[in-house]
Amino acid sequence: MDDAVKFRLYRLSVWCGVVVLVAFVVAFTVLGKLTPPVSPQASAQSVADTLVRNRTGILWAVVIMGVFVPLFYPFAVVTSLQMRRIEGGWGLLSMVQLTTAVVAPTGWLYPLAVYATAAYRPGRDPQLVLLLSDQFWLTYVGVAVIFVVNVAVIGLSALLDRRANPVFPRWFAYLNFVCAIALLPGVFVYAFSSGPLAWNGFFAMMLPALAFLVWKVTMIVVLLRAVKSEELEAAGQPKAVPAI
Repeated sequence: MDDAVKFRLYRLSVWCGVVVLVAFVVAFTVLGKLTPPVSPQASAQSVADTLVRNRTGILWAVVIMGVFVPLFYPFAVVTSLQMRRIEGGWGLLSMVQLTTAVVAPTGWLYPLAVYATAAYRPGRDPQLVLLLSDQFWLTYVGVAVIFVVNVAVIGLSALLDRRANPVFPRWFAYLNFVCAIALLPGVFVYAFSSGPLAWNGFFAMMLPALAFLVWKVTMIVVLLRAVKSEELEAAGQPKAVPAI
């Protein structure tokens, strides 16, 4: 493949991450009205009423995510391709990043589809609606722990990079470690129904959400720089990209 085409595809793959991020905000916040989360202690009737009010938005939120969330795959692949430069070929870190990243679309789309199932037919038994709502929130928030490994291996690759011109800046390694730690409390939603570790709590929901947003935006910026540095290396100009 011609280098110009290859690096154009790389950049397009990075920008796919921007599209997914925008779609995510629109689907979960604007259409689905899932921010802030319902309380784990809300009654079945209250939850059922909420889904009836937001039914159209919830159903369209699934459509939006179904259309755009697959674009996360090229973003995940281009991330591993940059990590591959650090390892000198496909290695443990680049492969772990890729295999953990591929669950991201399922981790967003499947729980939302469950929530849409609860909203799909108004008039269901509120207890059934509550069951599906619980499954949505426990899955959506709880499985975020998977990304601890994903984010951590990206940070580890940046920390172990001994190239004269690193693919990722050194500070990015530490940012990934901090974000990985921030994502960890989400798994505790299975054991708590109130307080900061419940699915609407600060440590289980708000902190991981903020960490993911910071990581995602930073990852996009750093990946664009990394692709540019690879392009310059291919052209014999490895020192032309300033560090950030």
